Amino acid sequence: MSVALHRVAMVALLFMGSAILLFSCKSKPKTAEESLDAIMTEESENLTIVMSENGRKSYHFKTPLLEGYMLGRDPYREFRKGISITTYQDDSLTTVNAVLVANYAIYYENRKLWEAKGDVVVTKHDGTRLYTQQLFWNSQTKRIYSNVDTKLVTDTDELIGEGFESDEDMNEPRFRRWKGKMQVDTEQLREEQGADEEKKTDNREK
Repeated sequence: MSVALHRVAMVALLFMGSAILLFSCKSKPKTAEESLDAIMTEESENLTIVMSENGRKSYHFKTPLLEGYMLGRDPYREFRKGISITTYQDDSLTTVNAVLVANYAIYYENRKLWEAKGDVVVTKHDGTRLYTQQLFWNSQTKRIYSNVDTKLVTDTDELIGEGFESDEDMNEPRFRRWKGKMQVDTEQLREEQGADEEKKTDNREK
């Protein structure tokens, strides 16, 4: 081997060694807790669960897919294909208080915290509707809140703001930053709600 070729080979080997060392420094091994976080402990499809408190039906949820990761420091259940949650009024076993639907949700077991994302819609028994792309529900503090644009539609008004907070029954809605307010055509709103009810009836009959 010529002297020039030998030098080129040595430089190439030194470069490869440095690259491997740099890659090794950046790829730190996972800790035991991080490894536990990645272990799926539950998986269910087309699941319907009724949750009760003190012998009373509190709420139930339906989801196409549930995946649980319950061994980590902050155990959670993930609903990657969407979710529907129905809550009930305190003094009733059957009277619906509100229904939440979303394209994605995650529930943190220790914190009793729900996070719903993607076309989130909450519909109350009185017809009030909340629209947002992200909503948190803390079942311990009984509060719901959002940090993104949110629209609240009542019988008479349409309220739009950035950052929303309320009790879980939406009796105390507050926006951190108003973006707009307008009157709602109540007749059109009733027609839309009637159309939704007809769809639900058709789906049940099918």
